Amino acid sequence: MHESAEPQPRQPGPGVVARHVTERRDALGMSEDTLATEACMAPRYLRTLLDADLDFDPGGLVRVAAALHLTYRELLEGPSEPPPGRTGAAPHPVLVRMTATECWDKLGAQGVGRVAVAVEPAPAVLPVNYAVDDGAILYRTAPHGVAGPESGTEVSFQVDRIDDRMSSGWTVLITGEVERIDDPETVERLTARHTTRPWAGGDRPLWIRIRPDSVTGRHIGRT
Repeated sequence: MHESAEPQPRQPGPGVVARHVTERRDALGMSEDTLATEACMAPRYLRTLLDADLDFDPGGLVRVAAALHLTYRELLEGPSEPPPGRTGAAPHPVLVRMTATECWDKLGAQGVGRVAVAVEPAPAVLPVNYAVDDGAILYRTAPHGVAGPESGTEVSFQVDRIDDRMSSGWTVLITGEVERIDDPETVERLTARHTTRPWAGGDRPLWIRIRPDSVTGRHIGRT
């Protein structure tokens, strides 16, 4: 049995590799001259290489990728996005409790959050596109999906943001009961009022409302 070959990198359009190189140099704080030296070529040749077709000098591009701490594929397609939180903590971090008003300000009118539902054999945490409506959280889901539990079910809902560059972030946690909205007039009103749509696509006609019993939040500050 033959092993399947690894997919070849996508062929980038004109100027894409040069843009990836510039973005990576900026992120590393590396000058063009330093990159050329690390890649064992003259700066003028580096500029020629980045403006030429991929077939001009593949070995040179491999050396450029290595100097930028990238794979050849990442050089062509762009670096893969790492999971958040890989940088170190900021100097003297402090966890600061937010007021309820500050929490709602962070949530804004709509966005993407995660709803946690107690199901068997283990709790499920699912991303949803939410909207804020009259002090409650709304989202749409499939009628028989995990994210659409029966009315009265206790759930948790969380939204957070992480800034790796600044080693900072915030999180808001809401707990409360679910209400499945099945009144046709209310469904029509909510659909007309809120433009948020599930990114997952598909038929998700069921509106879920979470009426908060608790709203808490924290952000990372500095002393």
